[in-house]
This record gives sequence, C-alpha cells and structure tokens, in this order.
Amino acid sequence: MTISCFIKGVLRADSIGFFAAETGTLIDKRCPSRTERHSRFESCYFLTALVFVTLIAFLPASLHAITLSHAETQRIGKKIWQNECNGTISGLTSWNQGEDFASLGIGHFIWYPEGRRGPFEESFPKLVNFISKRGAKLPALLLGPALKPCPWNSRTEFLRAQHSTEMNQLRRFLADTVDLQAEFLIARLESALPKMLAEAAPSDRANVQEQFGLLTKTPQGCYALVDYVNFKGEGVLHTERYDGQGWGLLQVLEAMHGTSETGAVDEFARAAKATLTRRVQNSPTGRHESRWLSGWIRRVNSYNGG
Repeated sequence: MTISCFIKGVLRADSIGFFAAETGTLIDKRCPSRTERHSRFESCYFLTALVFVTLIAFLPASLHAITLSHAETQRIGKKIWQNECNGTISGLTSWNQGEDFASLGIGHFIWYPEGRRGPFEESFPKLVNFISKRGAKLPALLLGPALKPCPWNSRTEFLRAQHSTEMNQLRRFLADTVDLQAEFLIARLESALPKMLAEAAPSDRANVQEQFGLLTKTPQGCYALVDYVNFKGEGVLHTERYDGQGWGLLQVLEAMHGTSETGAVDEFARAAKATLTRRVQNSPTGRHESRWLSGWIRRVNSYNGG
C-alpha cells in the first residue's frame, strides 16, 4: 500500500465517525454520552492529524506536480504554437469565421467581446492575469480591469484592425511570452486531473491517475498531455459526447493500461487516435467530421515523433 493510499484510508469519514470537517457533525450514535462522544471525537481527530502530519513529511511537495526546466517548457510552448498557429506571429491573433470570439496566443485562448458569452470557457483573461502576476509587462490594450472584454465587437472589426498599433503590440506581447503561456497551460493541466478523477468511474480512477503520472515523468509525455487537453478538452463534460462516448483526455487515459513510462507516450498516441476515430464514427452525419480526422491524426503523431 502506498503512503498516499494509507492517508486516504486514515481520513475516510467512516473510519473516524464524523462528516466533513466543515460540518463537524458526529454520526456515531453508539455512545449515549454527548460528553464521551465529544472526547472520542477529539481523540480520533488528534490521532488522525498526528498520523497525517507524520506521513505527509515523506510525500513530495505535490503528488501531481509537473516539473520541467525552462527550456523544456519553452519547447512545449513552441510545439503548441506550431499546432495551433502554424508557428506564425500572425496566427497568434485569430478570429475564426462563424465564431463570436477572438482566439489568441499559442493555445488560441478565447476572448469574448462585451455582452457576448458562449459554451466555451473564456481563458484569455485568465492567461493575462497569470502572466501579469509573473511580472511581465502588459501592452496598453490589456491594462485595466482583470476581466475586461475584447475591444473588438465582431470578426469584421477584428480583421479591420489587423495592422493597427494595438494589434501589433498584442502580437509582440504574445510572441514574447510563449514560455509563460506554456506554464499557464501546464498549470491548467494539473488542475484537470482532479476533475477527471471525479468524473471517472471509481474502478477506473487508479488507472487514470497512474497513466497521468507515467506521462508526466517525461517532457514528451507532458507535451502530449498539455497539447491534447488544450486540443480536445478534459473529457468531463457530458455535452461533449456522441452516443455517450467522449473524446477528451479522460477517455484517452481510460483506454491506456501500461505500467512503464518508457512506452507511455506511444500508447497515449495510439489511444488518442482510436478515441478521435471513434468520435468521427459516432458523429452526426451532417457534421462531416471525417474531413478533420487526418489533421487530428497528424497532430497526435507529433506526440511520439511519428
């Protein structure tokens, strides 16, 4: 049994007879004395806390922290820049036809105009806040309220401003902060694991966590995880499924069963291709998703150098 599993067992509510700490409500009704119950609760709580503090000293700072050098982070950022923007400066500021938002930076982070919202998470303001806290200088366009809306209200306005001072400054800022954008994507990946574990079936959780851990042990595995979750999502939303089957990172990890970091990236690439192929097969005929599959496969091939 691992130390982390033992801690989980020690902290199980039914092993110490109380609900979550925020309620402090006792559920053990076997002792009639309220005073005795309270005393037993304090003793159990103290013992649990003591064991937890003792064991936590032997654990790493974070069980799921991703540790990469600056050079490795920069390489991941440049690969994602290539995938999303063809590695071009102009590709850092996009507004796709038929969409109600700008797509900015190496990860094509979404930025909505004022009064506009949609089914996708608005991530660009969060990126700007992250970069600002790291001490980078923001262009004038991004100064002000943390959640300021996109200043261009439509794709037409956005395209008209392509050669404006504001747009050129924005592109330069995004080109100069590739490493920080990659750090933001890595941090977002780390926060995705608890969501995936919560969504996964109890019988699958240990395997999902193990596969995630194997991949994070190598820079190439980290790149595969960061890119795929940015590319196809976490896989936790039931609205992002065809015939009840999703295509996000969770579904790819669930399809893996390896035990070695050596072959983890190859298995991830194979599982991702199968997952995306299944998505196309399950997709509504009218969407014609088969036209995208070859491009998706090429992207996944970059995970293991294929």
